[in-house]
Amino acid sequence: MGVTGEIASMIMPGRHIQTSISWLRVVVRMTAVRSYTNILSALLRLIRYCYIVIGGPGKERACQDRGLALSSQANESDKLTNSVTLAVPILQAPLDSEGSQLEMDVHPPTLALHQGSHAVAFNNQAPQNSYSPSIPISSSGSKHSIYTTPPQYPVPGQSLDISLMPITPRQIGRYDRDVKIRNEYLIFEIEKGPFDCSEDLASVAGWEPLMHPDGALFFYHPYKRVFTDANVRDPAIATRMGKAAEKAYEEAHNADIVLCPSVELALEFMDEDNKCIGYYFVDHDRRVIFWFEAHESHYVIFGVRGVERKSHVRYALESQYWKFVEQYPNKRFLPKDVVVRLKEVIMHAHAEYITDEKSVSPFASDETSSILNLMDLLMSSIDKEHEHSIRIIARCMKRITRAKFRNFSGQPIARLDAEQSLYGDSNTYSRTIFFRVMDLIMFGSPDAHSKALRMIRDDSSIIQMRRYRNFIESLNGEWNGYTIFSTVMLAVDISFLGAPILQTQTFATLVSYLSILCALGSLVVTLGFTRQVYDSQRYPYRRLASFMFRTTRSTDRLALMLSLPFAFLIWGAIFFAAALSIVIFRTSDTLTFLITCPIWAIIVILAMWPALASHISTLKSWMKGCILRLRLYLNFGLSGTTAGSHV
Repeated sequence: MGVTGEIASMIMPGRHIQTSISWLRVVVRMTAVRSYTNILSALLRLIRYCYIVIGGPGKERACQDRGLALSSQANESDKLTNSVTLAVPILQAPLDSEGSQLEMDVHPPTLALHQGSHAVAFNNQAPQNSYSPSIPISSSGSKHSIYTTPPQYPVPGQSLDISLMPITPRQIGRYDRDVKIRNEYLIFEIEKGPFDCSEDLASVAGWEPLMHPDGALFFYHPYKRVFTDANVRDPAIATRMGKAAEKAYEEAHNADIVLCPSVELALEFMDEDNKCIGYYFVDHDRRVIFWFEAHESHYVIFGVRGVERKSHVRYALESQYWKFVEQYPNKRFLPKDVVVRLKEVIMHAHAEYITDEKSVSPFASDETSSILNLMDLLMSSIDKEHEHSIRIIARCMKRITRAKFRNFSGQPIARLDAEQSLYGDSNTYSRTIFFRVMDLIMFGSPDAHSKALRMIRDDSSIIQMRRYRNFIESLNGEWNGYTIFSTVMLAVDISFLGAPILQTQTFATLVSYLSILCALGSLVVTLGFTRQVYDSQRYPYRRLASFMFRTTRSTDRLALMLSLPFAFLIWGAIFFAAALSIVIFRTSDTLTFLITCPIWAIIVILAMWPALASHISTLKSWMKGCILRLRLYLNFGLSGTTAGSHV
């Protein structure tokens, strides 16, 4: 030990000899109880301390503070690493020279929250020359730890040629890429020996290839904690994405945004030339996305009007967060609280459907039953790296948080039932004269369809998929019936035209032709509607919603269209009845006419009664209004005329 002390005195100033000897005593004591890697780590700390001391007396206090930080690093690291989030586990570097250097460079996170307006996580006291989120080193017994290599921290100003723009997970065009495979049939030669495809699955320039449950390929950089769908196997793309990640972290640092270790970054090319790169950060502690700049996006607001509070926008950002998890579910562990939360929401929604028909749940009744059947299976995936289960949870939570945002949940005025309008009663408005006339001609069918459409619509969006699906199912049932009735009507009309008695009844023949045309029109329109409903690409519910709710009048136009099969069929029956009446009244004797005429009149009245029942009250109101206006005219008009004559 004396020789070692002399060596230390030759290297360092005399006043630090005692401190150095104490360090060496710690090293000797560790040799009896610790492994070689820990000894190497301690020696590296000693060397670093020596460099600090040689740098000047003023460095002594910094070294002491640094030692205190390192002593508390394990506890804080364990606290963050073991937090229950969906973040990809923070990587644990091997305790070699590089790993020890990483441990020395990383500042431990503190529990004090950043007070700036852009604070998003714990204050990590990141060094000025590092713009990546600081990565604490977990203990050797840490759960879900993965080994990696140290990051290459960017240099300020290194990636200024990259153009970044804020985006949302909805703007990731994974399912819209027009990429084609070479249309050439080649027989792939399989090499001899055990099959090995590790080269295709190996990391490329630090990017790890992962496969989405749907089969999509994406990449994850474990050091920079970046996800992207770009093909980083291309060296140019990999370099560009790496610089984009560095610039994103640099801009976040310049904006005084403190990034906690679990923050992740997503990147996406936004143009064909790969010049503009979209980005967004993901905060797993708060389950939201954010940017290093202020951002306005209709992809976040979903077209919802009247958004004014941060507590309201939070649900929109959380919905985007779950969209991100849905897109990148790999390498994550499923927290128990998320599964329990989803189970409680689905159970409540299922109970509401049993007791209340006005539930604002985003799931239909059959969907809640199916999801409840999956909950026991999902519970078995808790704390496990099951990307399929995580994607299922993320898709459900995305719909739940989006519904909370649209329904203004937690706000002073919230939508509590599916028929409630937050912007006023959308079902009461003055109908046009054209719609009223067509409603009479079509025997009240447009008004009925218009009311049904507004039952599934609320504040310019479909919020009740259950009602929408029930509406479509009822339409399909009606159209199937109209198809049968139209076919029967065509057969009856054609058979009626073949009767010899019509050879001399020109007018009856003409009316029969009109009946055939109406029946044929009903059949054609019904078949067209049926085709559009069953063709998901031509008639998806989102396209129906955009057409229905573009304006108030568009709903009336859609109601008129949906009423065409019924109206054509009814008018076909009326024309057939008229043709039959002409034949009966023109070819019958007096006694037959006297007996048939009153019975025919009663049948017509009773047949028209259901169709005009909804208009009886309207007709009464209209007549009362006409009588009132007539009285006012007679009273004031006559009095004015009399006064003028006296003058």
